[in-house]
Amino acid sequence: MKEEAWLEWAVRLQALAQNGLAYDPAVFDRERYEEIRDIASQMMSAASGIPKSVVTELFASEDGYQTPKIDTRAAIFQEDKILLVQEANGLWALPGGWCDVQESILSNTIKEVKEETGFDVEVKRLVAVHDKRKNNQANTALRVIKHFVLCHYISGSFQANSETLDAKYFELHQLPELSQNKTTEKQIRLCYEAYKAKYWETVFD
Repeated sequence: MKEEAWLEWAVRLQALAQNGLAYDPAVFDRERYEEIRDIASQMMSAASGIPKSVVTELFASEDGYQTPKIDTRAAIFQEDKILLVQEANGLWALPGGWCDVQESILSNTIKEVKEETGFDVEVKRLVAVHDKRKNNQANTALRVIKHFVLCHYISGSFQANSETLDAKYFELHQLPELSQNKTTEKQIRLCYEAYKAKYWETVFD
């Protein structure tokens, strides 16, 4: 049986239980939803080898109706080269990250670029909205919707920070080893098409 099937079942059970708890059920139903949620955590723990307490904290500790997480990624070009940041594991990705609760897609993109590179940028267009499970390595319990945003460099230089080791521009035919769960070559090339296009329609799935 495929590992992906177990993951999908556990994620679905957890979501059903969390959504049920969000609507203030009767005591009897609440107990059943909490038990289903616990079973989902046990499944995830057994499949991953991660202690159940850790799984519960990461996977089954939120309240309210469960929705996907939002991720923003900035595509910044200079002379047909694209800016990538190097993470602590040595892999490279488009600058970006989780969208903070007080931010919009636009403002979060600008904020993440500043934090990870030291650059000030202007947002130009929304390139694509991707379901991570359909487009990236996604062996995670979280459902993530990734937003790729074309940006224009304004000013600044790389500043050392706690998230990235370096920031460099790369030609498309000489890309470094990518962090596939965050950025793929196909996604970079899609951003390049948007960068070159006079008009662009956002790609989404």
